Amino acid sequence: MTLVGIGVLLIGMAFIILAIFIGHALNNLAGVLSGIDKTVQQLPKQLDNVFKETGNMISESNNTLVDVNDKLHQLSPLFYIVGDVGNATRKFSSSLVDVTDSVKTKTDDGNDVADSNKLGGLYGSFALGYYWLKKRQEMKKAKGEFTDGNQS
Repeated sequence: MTLVGIGVLLIGMAFIILAIFIGHALNNLAGVLSGIDKTVQQLPKQLDNVFKETGNMISESNNTLVDVNDKLHQLSPLFYIVGDVGNATRKFSSSLVDVTDSVKTKTDDGNDVADSNKLGGLYGSFALGYYWLKKRQEMKKAKGEFTDGNQS
């Protein structure tokens, strides 16, 4: 065999090995494409189920929304009543605040007059003196009844 024959033989063997690898890769590709074909064939059935469930879900959502709206319409008068009660309470409390402020202002004015005239201590002294006087009269009266009771 000559060198050309050996070269042709090596090239032939390389082509056979290359053909075996390419055949194996194509066989794997055919398996993958077969799986894709099965998946694509099942896709319309799965999409039909998905669309059917989506339609049911939208229908239930609409029913729930109608029910919620109906219940809100039924509760609206209650909300108006609560709002009216809140407004009445706010008005009442604001009038109480006004009365309290006016009483506080009058009291502050009286304290200012007493402080400016230095009458606070004087009024306190008169009140204490009056209290002692009344207490002393009660004690004398009680003592007189006690001595009258012993003599009898």
